[in-house]
Amino acid sequence: MNATVKKLLAGRTGALAENEVKDLLRAYGIPTTRYQVVRTEKDLEKLSVQFPVALKVCSSKILHKTDVGGVRLNIQNNDELKKTFREFRKKFPTEALLIDHMEEKGVEIIIGLVQDPTFGLSIMCGIGGIFTELYKDVSFRVVAIDAYDAAQMIEELVGKKLLEGFRGMKANKQLVIDLLLNVSKLGEELIDHVDQMDLNPVFVYEGRVCVVDAKLILK
Repeated sequence: MNATVKKLLAGRTGALAENEVKDLLRAYGIPTTRYQVVRTEKDLEKLSVQFPVALKVCSSKILHKTDVGGVRLNIQNNDELKKTFREFRKKFPTEALLIDHMEEKGVEIIIGLVQDPTFGLSIMCGIGGIFTELYKDVSFRVVAIDAYDAAQMIEELVGKKLLEGFRGMKANKQLVIDLLLNVSKLGEELIDHVDQMDLNPVFVYEGRVCVVDAKLILK
């Protein structure tokens, strides 16, 4: 466990804030969106994230940001960002806010970890986006997995064709296998800490993957 991970987990239970989860993912070589945490309007002057951006409430106390109006997407310029920041500051006066780079849409998948009462920590993979709730197209394995397990998880998905060039969609299935292995490694190393983790959506492209939103609850 490296120093970044130790610092993030030290004395913690319950949910982490989104920036903390993404810092943890990056420590395991898992790519995420580019982001910046801000607290005051003056922080916007040092913006390191390129437009378009999303503005999100960033708090370990608010897991479901959309449900409380805590997400605004496709902000195009500084004026729009400042206006939205002021609205969010009134709505969430004590919480940090996260500015997130808006990634071009790729094929959407979901990857997660969950503590199963029978099998212990398990890894999940499924087709994400609007189809997640509709089809519940997911597969599971007990942590830790190898490359064969990861490939079989994808094979079990009804929507696997989305990762195989369906209707010209350019998505690299091997990168999903690599991502599953990295998430499995994270789960294996933090098996005594992780209760559940949800990476949704993850965008898959021809040459890369990117975790867009991430939640993690510690035991």
